[in-house]
Amino acid sequence: MAAELEHVKRVESQIWTQALAAEQNLAPAARLLLPALNQMFDISTKRAMAMNMHPPTAIYAMLFGLALIASTIAGYGMARAESRAWFHVIGFAAVVAIVAYVILDIEHPRLGFIRIDALDRALVDLRASMQ
Repeated sequence: MAAELEHVKRVESQIWTQALAAEQNLAPAARLLLPALNQMFDISTKRAMAMNMHPPTAIYAMLFGLALIASTIAGYGMARAESRAWFHVIGFAAVVAIVAYVILDIEHPRLGFIRIDALDRALVDLRASMQ
């Protein structure tokens, strides 16, 4: 990932250098290119930052603690009953596990079932159309 980001920075630098050279040699219409390039570079930087930012460990600990406390309360409530409602027990465990998994999967979109390949494909296609 670091090598890819370094490659992106080199390409951005080359594009910026060529755009500055073109601005000096061409008509004032070329000046419209620089703000657009600046926005493109900003979007690239924001995307890279968003991919590398994750919640603190305390958030994951609180998620685990919430699941543990909810399970304890549910277990304590069911302990008084004479018979177990297995549908509710399995359903509760499944819902807690699925919610925790989805939260973690969304946080790391390149690793699990929830993927952002379509967005990546769109960016690759856009880059190919620019060459």
